[in-house]
Amino acid sequence: MKTLKFKTNINCSGCVASITPHLSKEAGIKEWNVDTNNTDKILTVETESLDAEDVKNVVEKAGFKAENISQ
Repeated sequence: MKTLKFKTNINCSGCVASITPHLSKEAGIKEWNVDTNNTDKILTVETESLDAEDVKNVVEKAGFKAENISQ
């Protein structure tokens, strides 16, 4: 399992509610969380099979931005 982190523009509970169906239905995502209290609105994704580009595409299809900050 790997952890990917992204700087996003998912900044409120309404945004989280909007993206939830997109991230939750993605088969490769085991768990995810958005820290809306962080100024960079950090999305953390636990996955076994997806890479950062895959997750970024899911976020962008939902209408949000994601910049990979994983090391």
